[in-house]
Amino acid sequence: MNTRVLLIEDDRNLAESILHYLELNELVCDFCEDGNQGLNLIANNAYDVIVSDVNMPKLDGFSMCQRARKEGNATPILLLTANSELNDKLQGFESGADDYLTKPFAMQELLARITALAKRSSGNAKVLKIANLGLEVNLDERWAKREGVTLQLSPSSWVILELLARAYPKAVSKSDLEFAVWGDQLPDSNALKVHVHRLRQRLDKPFSCAIVQVVAGFGFQLKKPDGQL
Repeated sequence: MNTRVLLIEDDRNLAESILHYLELNELVCDFCEDGNQGLNLIANNAYDVIVSDVNMPKLDGFSMCQRARKEGNATPILLLTANSELNDKLQGFESGADDYLTKPFAMQELLARITALAKRSSGNAKVLKIANLGLEVNLDERWAKREGVTLQLSPSSWVILELLARAYPKAVSKSDLEFAVWGDQLPDSNALKVHVHRLRQRLDKPFSCAIVQVVAGFGFQLKKPDGQL
């Protein structure tokens, strides 16, 4: 899957330069101009890395970072600032940032840091075990088991399951699942429903209860039916 980046930057000229460079290097980017907009995007989309300016209107980068962490978002955050003072950098790390880059910077360095953060994040977990659901997902070897039974999954079913397992216990939006499977080439309106049905045939049908649940008006999540332990 392509690396997906959220850029939060109120300097439109700088933002356009960053977006152009990252997209030339095959990163997929969303963009907004202040911390409040950034938090809204973070809450509704899955990103590999968040790149945020510090000095922004409405909500600065430090406060945005603190709120994102408080809300449970663990996406790597790279802060950009014109201030090279040590105390400023320390404040950034204390707010929950993972890295810090001082303006002006070379685009090559920005790309290298984003790539490193994305790899570090994706490499944190090799095997996802969700004991409550009897589910085990091996990210390196690309296999999954439920209640000890190996699941035979198509490539698209694997992508959907991996995203749901990484997000557990949170839900994943329909748009994020579509992006993970098809990228920018959006499918017809029923395509995701068909692929989720195929996943359920392998993940749910042979077992005592279904764990792929619809979140009305949003997407899907891994969860036992209400009332079942």
